[in-house]
Amino acid sequence: MQKRKALSDDEAFLLSQKVFKNFVDYFKPVSGDKVHIFIPIARFIEIDTQLFINYFFSRNIRVFVPKIVDTQLISVEIFSDTKFEFNQWDISEPVSNEDSIVFDFDYVITPLLYCDKYGNRVGYGKGFYDGFFDNISKESKKIGVNYFNPDENIDDVWENDIPLDYLVTPTDVLSFFNKGFE
Repeated sequence: MQKRKALSDDEAFLLSQKVFKNFVDYFKPVSGDKVHIFIPIARFIEIDTQLFINYFFSRNIRVFVPKIVDTQLISVEIFSDTKFEFNQWDISEPVSNEDSIVFDFDYVITPLLYCDKYGNRVGYGKGFYDGFFDNISKESKKIGVNYFNPDENIDDVWENDIPLDYLVTPTDVLSFFNKGFE
């Protein structure tokens, strides 16, 4: 978080653009794909996912975003005219509480604070995404996005933690398939 806070708005946007380009160049999403993607929390200086969302809409790629309803993360399909509001944590969410009941996403683009070289992620401590990952198709690609590459291992991995499949940074796309713990 300290490294993020040291970024200027311009630096964060430039790095977000590079992450977006690396995602598109590597995964090459196409019309009809289903992408679950988070709406960034400005105060956490998260990757600007609006770049992704605009691209997806322009390519007829279906877009789903998370919403917390009764302590559960649901997936709401959004469109260019979807109305949003801020929840109690000051996170922008769709007004609708209608769960899409979609579980076979092509890509799940996931927020994180940090990801190590094994795909273990540190989120914000609520466990919403681990529960969500447990319910989606095993074929869905779980992709973290971050400004920085991994440089330390996460030591306190819990048995219910579900690792990412990929991490996209401004310089790399890292795959965590067939990787184990050291």
